[in-house]
Amino acid sequence: MRNATQVNLFSSLGPTAEEICQQVERILASEEFHAPQRGRNFLEFVVNETLAGRSGFLKAFTIANVVFGREASFDPQNDPVVRIAAGRIRKALERYYLVAGQADEVVITVPKGGYVPHFEYLCEAPPPQSDPENAEIPELAHQSHSPRETHRPALPTARGRAAGLLAVLILPLVALVSAIFVVRGVPSPPPPSAVSAPTVAVELFAQSSSVDSSADIARGLRDDVIGQLAQFDDIVVVADPSTRDNGAAADYALQGNIQTDGNRWRSVAMLVRQTDGAVIWANSFDADLRAQNKLEIQTGVARQIAGAIAQPHGAIFQTETAVIAQPAQNPGQDIQACTLAFYGYLQTMTAQSHSAVRECLQQATRHIPDNATSWALLSLVYLDEVRFRYRLGTPSSTEALSLAAASAQRAASLAPDNPRVLRAVMLVSFFQGDIDKALAAGTAAYAANPGDVEVAGEYGLRLAMSGKWQSGCELISIALDKNAGPTGYYEGGMAMCALMRGDTEAAEQWSRISDLDGNPMRHLALLSILGAAGKMDEAKLERDWLHTHAPALMTNIRQEISLRLQRQEDQEKFFDGLRAAGVAVELPPGG
Repeated sequence: MRNATQVNLFSSLGPTAEEICQQVERILASEEFHAPQRGRNFLEFVVNETLAGRSGFLKAFTIANVVFGREASFDPQNDPVVRIAAGRIRKALERYYLVAGQADEVVITVPKGGYVPHFEYLCEAPPPQSDPENAEIPELAHQSHSPRETHRPALPTARGRAAGLLAVLILPLVALVSAIFVVRGVPSPPPPSAVSAPTVAVELFAQSSSVDSSADIARGLRDDVIGQLAQFDDIVVVADPSTRDNGAAADYALQGNIQTDGNRWRSVAMLVRQTDGAVIWANSFDADLRAQNKLEIQTGVARQIAGAIAQPHGAIFQTETAVIAQPAQNPGQDIQACTLAFYGYLQTMTAQSHSAVRECLQQATRHIPDNATSWALLSLVYLDEVRFRYRLGTPSSTEALSLAAASAQRAASLAPDNPRVLRAVMLVSFFQGDIDKALAAGTAAYAANPGDVEVAGEYGLRLAMSGKWQSGCELISIALDKNAGPTGYYEGGMAMCALMRGDTEAAEQWSRISDLDGNPMRHLALLSILGAAGKMDEAKLERDWLHTHAPALMTNIRQEISLRLQRQEDQEKFFDGLRAAGVAVELPPGG
């Protein structure tokens, strides 16, 4: 293959999107491109996602879900389908450019180590006159992939590849050393936007046996718990139980012990509030050492402990949400106070609590504009004025959705890989009707931290409401089992899952234990379920309630349901139940 033209990296442009699409068509049409159909689908998908600006979502989980139809339980470690497909595409592209594509001007490659394609012009060029000390600069140019927004990359030199390899080896080491110093409480200057998040000290788990394996598990479990807790942005985890960075005691202490009896293994963990010694959470975990190895046990138990105490609706925030959403005197404290107020608001979902947390977050983002969490939560609060407007009593307006989108965009510019930020992007995109972007963001959020059942459940709802009922309802069920989300929230999702599979009995049971009180959309769902089940007397009670408490909803049913159920056939199934219950639902445009 010819050498890529090496040019001024700071002024030249790469191929246009149109040129890239034409090149993909040329490759797929060539008899010399030897790839199976699913490999061709893989290539088209990764190119289209990159051109759409979503290259950050091109992970194994995303590709497996969209291209290969894998379910939400897909594990890239145990299922190499994406890696195999990527390897075959790399070989097929290499063959194509060696045989049929030698005269092509646009070169498409999928570099090893990822699934994001690179695009570049390829033509004859004399050897570049460049500073050998800066030979690694072309390698840096490969980090951007948007056509016409990036500089034209050059094929890396041997020195560039060596520099890249050295960076790959050194950067994780630097990150690991930094993490060790942070987690062990070595003092460091706080960042300008530091806030007072709840602090959890993870103590060494005691062991009742002197067997070395018990001590190994106790140390390993503590390390795994610290690693799991460190993934949650709303808490600070320290390994030294006696100190924090500022020398003050931690807010909470996570304590526990390990017991072994032959092949039987048990761990007991509890979370203690340091101010008064109250145990606010405790649980025990059993395992069989013959069925699982120590590493599997440690990882599984650590994930359960971290989820139970650090999830948005976990033990810590159930305790902390007594904080009232009032603007703090110290702007540096606004973010944590508003975060806690947000979780308190989710439990009540009243117009008063919504107004208070909205004002609190608006002030927090003004005082500390570079905190992604505040912008993500503010986005969700704005969005609630759209999706829960009949419950909150907010007026019909496009402004709220625009504000939600702007806040989510700001959060994404600050922390694009943060699961909470991705969750906000997912929800806003969903209600804007950009389902591809919504599911890509949800997939990325779930892949970043599968143990976050709040993210998993919300992602499951978006999958289900987009028509992917099997995988979506599976995740909703997991979130429900883990007691995630506000009371009744995921029960409502399970009611819709049952309705769509035709099980009206289960749908009614789930619906009646969802958050019906003061929630017109839940009453509307129950009305559809009762209509589908032929329970006319009970349906009349729901219909009368809706006409009394939510008359605006009853005149706007189609628009509201189309915001939530994306497929026409799912909408009509919902409407069929309403029509059976005596509700007039207008036909779709042109229907």
